[in-house]
Amino acid sequence: MAERMSYEVPPPKTAPDAHDALHELLHSLHRHGFLRLANDMVCANTQIAKVLVDGLNKPGSQNALQNLSALLMALADIPPGEFYKTISAVKAALNAVNHHAQTQQQQAAPGVSGTWKLLHDEDLWHAVMPLVAGLKAFAGAMEQPAPEKPISAFSGKDSHA
Repeated sequence: MAERMSYEVPPPKTAPDAHDALHELLHSLHRHGFLRLANDMVCANTQIAKVLVDGLNKPGSQNALQNLSALLMALADIPPGEFYKTISAVKAALNAVNHHAQTQQQQAAPGVSGTWKLLHDEDLWHAVMPLVAGLKAFAGAMEQPAPEKPISAFSGKDSHA
């Protein structure tokens, strides 16, 4: 006598599976022309590469890429909280300058006594001293000679170019 076979009926599909989603994505890409664009780019690969290489092989493009690289590396060293604080301070300063310029009437110069009072204003000195310290640091950095290979100077690694 034959053995009884066990067969479990698979549950009916209630939601699309990964294969259905992939199939739908493929049809959507085709309907909206992305597959044609991707195919054309693959077919024109050598021409696109030639245009890119020719464009990047100019001194101006190389300078721009090196400058952008140096900027991104410098930004990478700044903690996000400090960068946000600095950008917010710059925004507040620009808003204050614009507000002052809009509301400023023809005011008379402060004169000798007004200048004397400004010299003794503690809030003014607390606001000015960070700017003075920043200017000193900026001037000190500008006095240093420009490195021959800025990326190597920044990263401490020797370049092979």
